[in-house]
Amino acid sequence: MMNKDKQISSIAIKQISLLVIILVLAGLICSNLALFIPSVLGAITIYVVCRKYNFYLQEERKWKPSLAAFALMLASLIVLILPIYFIADLIIDKLGNAQEYMAKFNVFLDKIHGYIYSKTSFDILSQDNMNKLKSSVGKFSTSAVSGTFNTLTVIMSMYFILYFMLEKPRLFERILTTSAPLKRSNVSLLGEKLRKLIMANAIGIPVVAIGQGIVSLIGYLIFGAPGAVLLFALTAAASVIPVVGTAIVYVPVCIFMIAEGNTAQGIGLAIYCVVVVGLTDNLLRFTLLKKLENIHPLNTVFGIIMGMNLFGFMGLIFGPILISFTLLLIQVYRNEFSDEETPPDLELPENKDLKNKLI
Repeated sequence: MMNKDKQISSIAIKQISLLVIILVLAGLICSNLALFIPSVLGAITIYVVCRKYNFYLQEERKWKPSLAAFALMLASLIVLILPIYFIADLIIDKLGNAQEYMAKFNVFLDKIHGYIYSKTSFDILSQDNMNKLKSSVGKFSTSAVSGTFNTLTVIMSMYFILYFMLEKPRLFERILTTSAPLKRSNVSLLGEKLRKLIMANAIGIPVVAIGQGIVSLIGYLIFGAPGAVLLFALTAAASVIPVVGTAIVYVPVCIFMIAEGNTAQGIGLAIYCVVVVGLTDNLLRFTLLKKLENIHPLNTVFGIIMGMNLFGFMGLIFGPILISFTLLLIQVYRNEFSDEETPPDLELPENKDLKNKLI
């Protein structure tokens, strides 16, 4: 006869059964509505950015909820979505004629390879690697064009979901708070950390990208770089890549200009980009991003890779958020179920104040 102490209690069986049912239903919902996952993530992102202004308009200015929601949706479209979509659409438009683009890109690549080989006798790109690079760029341009409709669909459904979040924000937040199977302190902690992560990614990354893109565009126009507008879009997109960043765009352009015989302009552009564009990058990252949230570069790298695979261009923002949020959930799990002392960066502000008073 089994010892009663070793028997699984009926309460534990009910909890496990209910958890299994919830996970199965959640899996069914996510698998069948996977198309709308980027829309939901986008709606939550914009909601967090607009949350303070939404409460101000509705509760202090006494605006009608629907009017406040539409006003904030329009503002977010102009400030957040249109600049990102403009850059993406500009790249897609320029790469739209794949055959003509690839012909120009092949000439561009061959010119750089030939110049470096003639000066250094170093075969930086073997013929096999050059063919692979050309093939990869061709596939990217084709997929970018085909993804235009999907991006528009995501944006439309995102704003449809966002409207109901903004119209009744207290109800939306109460549903999330009561549904979370965590202590109230951990729910507050999770919300605060998530807010900082979203602000850093939704505000910080686009501002840094557009800022570097504009500064580099000025240099491209001054030194006569070919296709300055396209290079502006590519530089802005490349700025989200840590370590390499914008150099992945302007270095080949400078080499190409020198190979074409425009030595002074090529060297001048290289100096401009290293000094001015690099200074702009450091200035924005160490002022704006440090104030919002300090995100580890590896989070950004792997987040962008994952996000682009899952969500396309929108993944530039959602990918790093998902990586950071997953790590945050692991920390919250330890805080919820571990007896260890809570790490200082995970303590709530009121708990820190209390500890300081006791000391």
